[in-house]
Amino acid sequence: MFRKYLLPVLALAGFVFAIYTVRAGSKPLPVAQPVSQPSQAPYESYVAGAGLVEASTENIAIGTIVPGVVTDMYVKVGDAVKKGSPLFKVDDRDQQAELVVRQAAVKASEAKLAKLRRSPRAEEIPPVEARVAAARARFEETNKLWEMWKNSRENGSISPEELLRRENAKNVTDAEFKQAEAELTLLKAGTWTPDIAVAEADVESARAMVSQTQTELDRRTVRAPVDGTLLQVKVRVGEFAQTGPLSTPLMLMGGVQTLSVRIDVDENDAWRLKPGSAATAFVRGNRDLHTDLNFVRIEPYVIPKRSLTGESTERVDTRVLQVLYSFPAGKLPVYVGQQMDVFIEAPGITSAAPTTAPLVTSN
Repeated sequence: MFRKYLLPVLALAGFVFAIYTVRAGSKPLPVAQPVSQPSQAPYESYVAGAGLVEASTENIAIGTIVPGVVTDMYVKVGDAVKKGSPLFKVDDRDQQAELVVRQAAVKASEAKLAKLRRSPRAEEIPPVEARVAAARARFEETNKLWEMWKNSRENGSISPEELLRRENAKNVTDAEFKQAEAELTLLKAGTWTPDIAVAEADVESARAMVSQTQTELDRRTVRAPVDGTLLQVKVRVGEFAQTGPLSTPLMLMGGVQTLSVRIDVDENDAWRLKPGSAATAFVRGNRDLHTDLNFVRIEPYVIPKRSLTGESTERVDTRVLQVLYSFPAGKLPVYVGQQMDVFIEAPGITSAAPTTAPLVTSN
């Protein structure tokens, strides 16, 4: 008898289990709660956009004019630097060696100029005066001999050839005497002004070469272009620093006392914006953290959208108008490069009229 009712009981149990399974599976799934509550606009009518936090000076990519191996690092991430402060230095040993050579050339040219300006030395005059006296004595001697031999010619005691040699000797000593006197006069007159001018030009040229080398040395040290904070450091001692625009800059810096928020506004809503409109930014992940923004400017050039937020309604072919607002850095715990939800007060779609006000405005 047990076998007679076993199959009907099993069938009934299976039927009941099937009904239970269908009813349990047909219950609606509970709605998943968001990780954080979304931000809510504080305005009745508004334009929303994703804002990217950046430095008030905009993010400045630091590069080097001269490529080379980095030998010294003077800063680290997070350091506040003043304009002109050294950041890092590339190898400059070749310029250091050239500077020594050019500084020596300056000293040599300056010494030459000083010598010309002090010429003649008191010690140089007596030897020349002695040569003049010797030349005068030789001339007087040969001149007297010439007179004697010239008188002897009348009685035929000297040949014409000998008389000619005596006359030539007198003329030679006369020329030597005049040359010695001219050299003495030139020495006492001092250096010729054009010679000093040439020497002065040589000194200036040598100094200019030193200045050029010092400039090349200074170019090996990369300095801060503005007051700001180091946001990224992607170069280390021993690495080769390249010139030109890089996908990852050697350093990234900017002024962070005041932060800017660059907001991408869909081109379809761009006509609703008005310069100076009120705006509020919310920190993503905590809608209780928010602050009012100060209008800076509208950049009047619509560009392709590059910053993606991950929303399902987002289109990658969208073009956006970028609007800049600012707020003091201490108002919110945010960092440069962080995204924020921004709402800008704007007239409603049905009531708004196109604005003719200029879009480039700053307060």
